[in-house]
Amino acid sequence: MYENPSPDSDDPAPEAHALRRPRRGFYLLPNLLTTASLFSGFYAIVAAIDKHFAQAGMAVFIAMVFDSLDGRMARLTRTESAFGKEYDSLSDMVSFGVAPAIVAYQWGVVRIAEYGRAWGRFGWLACFFYAAAAALRLARFNVRTASVDKRFFEGLPSPSAAATVAGFVWVSSQWREPGLTGLIVAFTVTALAGALMVSRFSFYSFKTVDFDGPIRFIFLLFVPLAFVLIASDPPLILLMMFGGYAVSAPLQWLWRRLRRRHRLPQRERPPS
Repeated sequence: MYENPSPDSDDPAPEAHALRRPRRGFYLLPNLLTTASLFSGFYAIVAAIDKHFAQAGMAVFIAMVFDSLDGRMARLTRTESAFGKEYDSLSDMVSFGVAPAIVAYQWGVVRIAEYGRAWGRFGWLACFFYAAAAALRLARFNVRTASVDKRFFEGLPSPSAAATVAGFVWVSSQWREPGLTGLIVAFTVTALAGALMVSRFSFYSFKTVDFDGPIRFIFLLFVPLAFVLIASDPPLILLMMFGGYAVSAPLQWLWRRLRRRHRLPQRERPPS
């Protein structure tokens, strides 16, 4: 039978036990990397406002590096948490949603507005559409992350879309005067990147690639070659890489449709 402890007992009162709550801590290393990604995205915004578009483009790519490291570090150290996932999603919205939109806006809207108010409205609406699409893409990813095929992303990932927009602005910032055609292309790229984020196209996720396993020596040579290639012209090569990834899924979808039509049985084809 349970007996109440005497006042002179060393055991604390049951009420004291009930008032105690376990402390919830947060893991430093993965959240520190997420903060670095957030800082890089914020710096891209500040650099764009100050008209330093090359630095703004570089900052978006640096944010991508930190964003790819924080999740991997959390998995390696077994420090994944619900807080870390939410913090990473909010950081992605700033670094890959708001930052590229503002970089594109600051670079081109003032110039394109010189050709008429309608063109200026087209520019800032394209940038807003990109930011809204990034928010929708991240929200859809968060609610469907447990039910989708891990081999593919539904829609263009926001870091890849941000790299496409930031890479284009980084390359375009080297032009002295892009002209109306160049500005229209820039904002069209921004709007298309937003549309691809909320599309149903399946983009390969590379999650099935075993980066920790052994590989052949010949494949190891591609690592320094890739660094040499990127170092030769960073903005152009990075734009080609991520731009090619952005159009890969639509091109594969179109190729499959053309092959399906080409392989129709003879009996189903209309008579010539």
